Amino acid sequence: MSATAVRPEQPPAAWRPTPLPGPLPAVRARLASTLPGDSRRALWVTLVVTGIAAALRLIGLNHPKGLIFDEVYYAQDAHSMLSYGVEWDPGADGSSYVAHPPFGKWLIGLGEWAFGYDEVGWRIAAAAAGVIGVAVLIRLMRRLTGSTLLGGTAGLLLAVEGSHLVLSRTSLLDIFIATLLLGAMYCLVRDRDWRRAGWLAALEDGLDVRRRRPRLGMPWWRIACAVLLGLAMAVKWSALWYIIVVIVLYIVWDWRLRCDAGARKPFRDTLIYEFGQNLWFGLLAVGVYTLSWTGWFLNDTGSYRHWLADQGRSEPPVVGALVNWMQYHFSVLDFHNGLSSEHSYQSWPWQWLFDLRPVVFYWSSDVNCGASDCAGEVLLLGTPLLWWTFVPAALALLVWALHKRDWRAWFLLAGLGAGILPWFMYPERTMFFFYAAPAVPFFIGAVTWCLGLIIGRTDLRRRNAALPPLGSPERRLTGALIAGAFVAVVILCFAYFWPIYTGEAIPREEWHARMWLDSWI
Repeated sequence: MSATAVRPEQPPAAWRPTPLPGPLPAVRARLASTLPGDSRRALWVTLVVTGIAAALRLIGLNHPKGLIFDEVYYAQDAHSMLSYGVEWDPGADGSSYVAHPPFGKWLIGLGEWAFGYDEVGWRIAAAAAGVIGVAVLIRLMRRLTGSTLLGGTAGLLLAVEGSHLVLSRTSLLDIFIATLLLGAMYCLVRDRDWRRAGWLAALEDGLDVRRRRPRLGMPWWRIACAVLLGLAMAVKWSALWYIIVVIVLYIVWDWRLRCDAGARKPFRDTLIYEFGQNLWFGLLAVGVYTLSWTGWFLNDTGSYRHWLADQGRSEPPVVGALVNWMQYHFSVLDFHNGLSSEHSYQSWPWQWLFDLRPVVFYWSSDVNCGASDCAGEVLLLGTPLLWWTFVPAALALLVWALHKRDWRAWFLLAGLGAGILPWFMYPERTMFFFYAAPAVPFFIGAVTWCLGLIIGRTDLRRRNAALPPLGSPERRLTGALIAGAFVAVVILCFAYFWPIYTGEAIPREEWHARMWLDSWI
């Protein structure tokens, strides 16, 4: 018998797999989006969870009455800016010296303009910022995890996070910078997805990326990111660390994109391309920051507005104003570097990580609760049973990032690191717990990621290929019950501490029962 006689017959053409159009399947798998296709359900989840957050932040917003904690500075500065364009000191009948840029106070002033100069007026902007932050975190975590359930879980956890709630009900600056930075990081991820989708479409159209780069159009998400970062800097200068993180991630992600797409010289091309991209990105952020000082530039009463003239030096138009403006910045920088006075509520970054030293925003024993001895307090305290999972979740996320080299894990770690780690460089500076506000959504992102691992992750590439998910249904059901129980316990813990988040009058013994640690008193 000849060799050809035993050769298997070739399958009919109809049986043969059809070649996939465009790039190799492996390239498509690396560049394709992992966003779930349940957009309608995601919209409802976003609306419901955001509605819960709004109710928690708006109910009783006018209590406590009067200005509490640093509202005595920011609410009054905002009110004076509506009249004078700058912060004003009525006692000195002139502008007052302030140590933070103006945009956050303009937001507070917008609420006062719309609702009046009262408790609702000077707190409504903070409440709106807190609600928006919850919505943004839902969309961000849905995009990172590929799960609407986990996105909604992250938003719900932020909605019942005590420190976020208190900052959302008080006219301080920190809730504004937290929301603006979260929005900027969301735009960063959207830009990454947009670029990878554009490269994939170009590859499927036959573009040879080894020879030229695809034309993607106007990078609106990157523009939005620059604008939000500029506005965040215009609230507090601590946003600078997020600007650095964003630029680094843009460079790394562009390099990885070119590697995944098969570019010939990805590192060289990234350096060339990102130099120009980050140049205009930085200029746009600086331009937005500068525009936030318009009120200072347009009048003659701002602090340091005529510093050159006060020194007996010539003050040419435009240039003189810019020199005075920069001198103001140097003065503010010196102020922050020398801020080391003791305060009863000051704390250190390592204490923030474990919820050890909260800040009393309001306290009164002259309240009526139906008992002989009552107390009313607004305490900036993280929801304890949630907050105490932050460090373990971050460590677990770090292990996952190192082991799996997962860009999403590194992204969350970068977000929480930029909000916490820089403060360790200032061991002598007076610091407070609310400085950690920008890191809180990313810590919750880390907790949510760990909950997803407990439930049992779905491999998105296998899912797209119509293959079964990783883990048995029983395994995923057990994980879902554990994760659900955790969320339920956090919600109950938040409800227990609700009176000291909102200043509700309660009997003194009930207040004392909530002081779980001596450092909280």
